[in-house]
Amino acid sequence: MFTGIVEELGEVVAVEELADAARFRLRGPVVTEGAKHGDSIAVNGVCLTVVDTSGGEFTADVMAETLERSGLGALTAGDRVNLERPMALGGRLGGHLVQGHVDGTGTITGRVPGDNWEIVRISLPERLTRYVVEKGSITVDGVSLTVVEAGEEDFTVSLIPTTLAMTTLGVKKPGDPVNLEVDVLAKYVERLLARGAVPAPAPAAGPDLPAGAVR
Repeated sequence: MFTGIVEELGEVVAVEELADAARFRLRGPVVTEGAKHGDSIAVNGVCLTVVDTSGGEFTADVMAETLERSGLGALTAGDRVNLERPMALGGRLGGHLVQGHVDGTGTITGRVPGDNWEIVRISLPERLTRYVVEKGSITVDGVSLTVVEAGEEDFTVSLIPTTLAMTTLGVKKPGDPVNLEVDVLAKYVERLLARGAVPAPAPAAGPDLPAGAVR
């Protein structure tokens, strides 16, 4: 589980095309410190499993499903990527709960700079619009962000100088794709309600009412 707080701007060192997958080598001295085979690292919001590490670099295999659903398939050597290690148990939840399971991709359609922040507009696949709400959370290329405006076809986010300087969102331009992960809690609630699986709360016990009793 991740929080959407990017730890490091990494770099794609090499991409090896395989029959139905790809093997990435990425540079990230911070996230590889102490990392070992089998650990997880989020790359632009996609949870990948570490194959091996060496000299501040790590390799990860990416299957066809991930390449098709996310923007990782478009990455080439030299591209910068957002990197984050999983949250340690007991650590601070600085962003929101992020699984690293990308729901789809959007496209940056506009940027409006301000004195101390920048408003970025991003297109949204139709099947994801119901999960995006004003002031709700969304993950964009692995960055936990608050939705400013939520429309039927797009949404906006406001980026502070730290986000602009420390993530790839500072250099993305209109037309560039971004990975999107909506709040998983919204999807669970939707499924439970659709199945009628949310029971009515039991009445609270009082001094004259045993626990579990019905008035």
